[in-house]
Amino acid sequence: MNALQPSGRPWTAGPGHGGPTVLRILLGGQLRRLREAKGISREAAGDAIRASGSKISRMELGRVGFKERDVADLLTLYGVHDRDEREAMLGLVFRANAPGWWHNFGDILPSWFEVYIGLEEAACTLRIHETRFVPELLQTEEYARASIGLVHPDASAAEVERRVTLLMRRQEILRRSDPPQLWAVLDEAALHRRVGGEAVMRDQLRALIDAVRSPAVTVQIVPAGHGAVAALTGPFSMLRFAETALPDIVYLEQLTSALYLDKPADLVVYKRCLDRLSVNARPPTATAGICAELLGRQWEREG
Repeated sequence: MNALQPSGRPWTAGPGHGGPTVLRILLGGQLRRLREAKGISREAAGDAIRASGSKISRMELGRVGFKERDVADLLTLYGVHDRDEREAMLGLVFRANAPGWWHNFGDILPSWFEVYIGLEEAACTLRIHETRFVPELLQTEEYARASIGLVHPDASAAEVERRVTLLMRRQEILRRSDPPQLWAVLDEAALHRRVGGEAVMRDQLRALIDAVRSPAVTVQIVPAGHGAVAALTGPFSMLRFAETALPDIVYLEQLTSALYLDKPADLVVYKRCLDRLSVNARPPTATAGICAELLGRQWEREG
């Protein structure tokens, strides 16, 4: 049985991907709507479950797990007494707390990135702007190994291999029968960096040529003449979901944390930025040719 939206219509967990991350966000969003409909503050809601207002905020954002007792107490506070609706929402608590496959990599994954992997799995569209490296979902294993070594210079060889394995597992979403639409805008400078050496870059460029043959993958390259715009913007991702109850989310990764933005005003700014970058970039049909030209230059240097 599905939980109900404020309109009385059932809502679901989306297209079947993303698992507990999506369920936590959906359940948290429903609790927030119920609280706001009653005009109850986060602090008052926190008191009802022997917690703080900040704990309520984290629950409503789907950033923490849920206790069945807490959800039951909140539903009572919010005036949800219908037995079927309560059972439906409480039934989601167990599913929302179930670990995703990425929890097996908890030794190398910070909690703030676990959220992103769950969202990545659930997204129907991924718009990515990258200035440093080839987008992670399009990296070859050797390129990934080299770039991970650069980003984590103190990591042991075993940890680097664990991170490579994790990335290869993430890339499986592009091989699903219903893959998300990946649209990447890439600064050309990233393709000139010899990450891992000439042989690794040759294989990576060939992999990009193969990748853009897929109808699910679009790559645009920002030429050097427009690189300043790309560099000032910095890398970020915008994720869109088939589930209408989930807002678009912008992901900004920092050295020791990440930002998840879903306010309409923020989304408008980042969507305009992506659109502007796309206009300044070469068309998708030019990407394979640009990569082939770079391959040719490498052969000339070696010759």
